Amino acid sequence: MRGNSFGKMLSISSFGESHGAAIGVVIDGMPPGVDFTLEGLQKDLDRRAPGKLKGATARVEADQAEILSGVFEGKTLGTPIAVIVRNTNQRSGDYDKLKDNYRPGHADKTTQAKYGIRDHRGGGRASGRETVARVIGGYFAGLILKKVKVRAWISKVGPFEYKEIPNLDADFGAYSFPDTSKTDEIEKYLVGLKGSGESRGGSVRIAIDHCPVGLGEPAFDKLKADLAKALISIGACFSFSFGLGEEMADHDGSFVSANTENFGGIEGGISNGDRITLKVTFKPTSTIGEKATEGRHDPCIIPRAIPVIEGMVKLVLADHYLRQRAYSNL
Repeated sequence: MRGNSFGKMLSISSFGESHGAAIGVVIDGMPPGVDFTLEGLQKDLDRRAPGKLKGATARVEADQAEILSGVFEGKTLGTPIAVIVRNTNQRSGDYDKLKDNYRPGHADKTTQAKYGIRDHRGGGRASGRETVARVIGGYFAGLILKKVKVRAWISKVGPFEYKEIPNLDADFGAYSFPDTSKTDEIEKYLVGLKGSGESRGGSVRIAIDHCPVGLGEPAFDKLKADLAKALISIGACFSFSFGLGEEMADHDGSFVSANTENFGGIEGGISNGDRITLKVTFKPTSTIGEKATEGRHDPCIIPRAIPVIEGMVKLVLADHYLRQRAYSNL
């Protein structure tokens, strides 16, 4: 089974559990001779790392990347790249009560049903800790398409909403909300949620500029289909749309076809060179009540999911770019 791998020409295979020795990823298909810096990779990991935001999990992890293979003297070798991030701040005893109990909304019950065995500590493979591997993969994917800009931001969380597409070069603040004047209010809101044992979901929008024309296949591997799979595969992500999305149901064809922006940069499943716009929705964190106030959980997963979202989008784009480039070499 390859349920732990993603991509074709450029692929990642992630491994490790939340409370195991490490989380890791093997990246295969990375072209040789691409400039690499550990500092650049660490910068992306730091954006996702726990323990850096108020109102988020109290688990603190340095998330220091260790390169095991595939890179030499600052350049990729073209061979598989293996990277691990060691887990250093587990409190496995906190999960002893879960050995024989299943948390609603988590993968506890379904994992047990599927495999007949599970690592109950912190959710095992189903933990958000697995997304470390996705951020690492996204960093390397971004090295392939240096001119492509991928930015994600919170468009709605609780009472806070941002409806426009912001300046993609702007600093969105610690919580990735474009209206940075609301940063302190958002922090206070999330701290309040955590203190009361409550949680909240919300929406994230993504914009992609300078995407090459022609990415995506005409049938099953449409660019929109692979983007949907990439983003929906992130834990707690419950919906995906692009362009007008569900608003397509509210308009006549004459309105929709009058402006190609309504198609969100993808026509017939293939990128058309316009800005690509996407939207995803996340459910509230399932751990609530007394378990949330006593444990180390995010009351809202979205702020730390932003670099994961950007990483998965970059993986899809780089994978399809390498496929398209293979055609031109025939």
